[in-house]
Amino acid sequence: MITGAHVIVHSTDAEADRAFLRDVLRFPHVDAGGGWLIFALPPGEVAVHPAEGASHELFLMCDDVEATVTDLTAKGVAFTGPVTDQGWGLLTGIRLPGGGEVGLYQPRHPVPHNDPGRGAGPWH
Repeated sequence: MITGAHVIVHSTDAEADRAFLRDVLRFPHVDAGGGWLIFALPPGEVAVHPAEGASHELFLMCDDVEATVTDLTAKGVAFTGPVTDQGWGLLTGIRLPGGGEVGLYQPRHPVPHNDPGRGAGPWH
């Protein structure tokens, strides 16, 4: 039975990105040993999109992207650009200290973790 999912973010400065997730985004975490932090994530979802090649992306979701951008900007977070309306949601990107990027968006589509009776899946 599947019990969860593990996301890996590759970074040129893993320590800085771990500190960002711990101190700025304040994600709960455990120390797996030797300071190797593993972070809990908010409820998630997986979507499969057609593409020419295989790849993966990570997006964090929020209820109010403008308020989240304001809050994170006050904490010194850099963004990849202004919030744009994509139709399916309002989108921007968070620049990670290690040089990577994670998407941030306010969905306008139904989300399974907010839909009673959905999202439980066979693993529960």
